[in-house]
Amino acid sequence: MHAIERGQGERKGEKIALQRINSDAEWTAIFRRFDHDNDDKIPIRDFLQELHSLTDGDIPIKVMERALNEADRNGDNIITLAEFLKLVKRSKHGKSTDGSMFIRYVRATIPPRQIIVRKPVTQDYTDGEYEDEYSCSPPPVAMILISLLEIGTFMYDSATRGYGRFDGPVAAMLIYNPHRRREAWRFLTYMFVHVGAFHLIVNLAVQILLGLPLEMVHGWWRVITVYLAGVVAGSLGTSVSDPSVYLAGASGGVYALITAHIATIIMNWSEMQFAFWQLIIFLILATMDIGTAIYNRYVLDIEDQIGYVAHLAGGIAGLLVGIYVLRNLQVRTWEKKIWWAALVIYILLMGTGIIINIALPSHFPPEFYDDSKAFPT
Repeated sequence: MHAIERGQGERKGEKIALQRINSDAEWTAIFRRFDHDNDDKIPIRDFLQELHSLTDGDIPIKVMERALNEADRNGDNIITLAEFLKLVKRSKHGKSTDGSMFIRYVRATIPPRQIIVRKPVTQDYTDGEYEDEYSCSPPPVAMILISLLEIGTFMYDSATRGYGRFDGPVAAMLIYNPHRRREAWRFLTYMFVHVGAFHLIVNLAVQILLGLPLEMVHGWWRVITVYLAGVVAGSLGTSVSDPSVYLAGASGGVYALITAHIATIIMNWSEMQFAFWQLIIFLILATMDIGTAIYNRYVLDIEDQIGYVAHLAGGIAGLLVGIYVLRNLQVRTWEKKIWWAALVIYILLMGTGIIINIALPSHFPPEFYDDSKAFPT
């Protein structure tokens, strides 16, 4: 059997036999078994869900809910440690029938035969539940397949029209062309077109290094959803801010993967080891790129043909869609509010970009379909 708090063992306290649970300290240890963020508060819904999952669904859920609602004296749908201990005390003295049944089920659902009474600590420990979710079954191949398609496109057009050309037969059909906005697939397929080997290699390296770890925890379809959301957001954002710009490359998707890591750190903070330092690292990466873009464009007045708007829009989409789509190992009340906010903001931003592209044709260059004019000179 495993200890309740992995990796903490006897270093954090002393073992107490389950059948002898009587003191407040022992019941406090049980409460904190379910209190994953260590704030001595558990939302009623989360408490019930975890009890339900630990007992394979054979828990009298209505009785448990009545007991918790009885203990929740202020009606905020959250059980504090003090309220839990009062429920235990009332149940011991026969003053709560539902509470007595609740306490019996709580005892029965503690996985090991031992609990740990933790000594007072000032540090907020995490148990690494998120890291335990890494798995290679099924193998993370989605980002690898996308990378192979991008390599294939580049090699075919280089063999057909010469190295580094992005007006080859495949690129001409896939690149985002502001004069061909009616061909809506271009808002997505420009991700397969790259201008030069360095452009391709950088994007491949980042999306593999960041995409595979996400796939190993969240599954291929969630990661692909985030990636494609970043790609489309990148082209929509660029079309609105720089309507005459041609767009090639997977940078929108790559930056979506960067901010998707930020999203999963935020939503799985209490389940992740070194969450603070991981968040700082990804924030520094994103801030450095955005800061460099602003400095080059507005201070040095450098036109380097890099689609920074696509980077920024892809990053925003990755954060919002990541919060909405990626797995949240322990759902808490405040996280549900963030989840809904991310969904609403994403829909509003994407809707605005689509409406501008459809309703304001004068904002964009005229459309034409002469292949001789398909690319800038």
